[in-house]
Amino acid sequence: MDLKDLYRDVIVDHNRHPRNFGKLDPADAHADGHNPLCGDRLTVYANLKGEHITDVKFEGTGCAISVASASLLTEAVKGKTKSEVKELFDDVHTLLTQHDAAVDPARLGKLAALSGVREFPARVKCASLCWHTLNAALDRAAEPVTTE
Repeated sequence: MDLKDLYRDVIVDHNRHPRNFGKLDPADAHADGHNPLCGDRLTVYANLKGEHITDVKFEGTGCAISVASASLLTEAVKGKTKSEVKELFDDVHTLLTQHDAAVDPARLGKLAALSGVREFPARVKCASLCWHTLNAALDRAAEPVTTE
């Protein structure tokens, strides 16, 4: 099995069996996100203790890439600080948008499975919607996030 097959299997698994799917109630922070191009809609919820994310969940509907990315995000950010999440977001954004990305795959863990998305520029918004939405929740933004 090559790396592309492994990454594809991770995406398929997280789409079919999303982790941390559902409403977090009560939630310290939440934000809504929408990708008009694809129709993805999601809400990301987070609980914090100081600067640390103690729990995170999402709900909504979307394409396979959107759901898998949100599922992978929730696993990756639990226990991290807000500044660590912003660094991780920068790494994921680089991975999604730059072909010669100098991102350490070991640091990304399962998030590295999103690397194949950069071959399909129209799908980058699908994969990044949950990240922008989590950032909006952590920043306590009042406006919904949109990829347009």
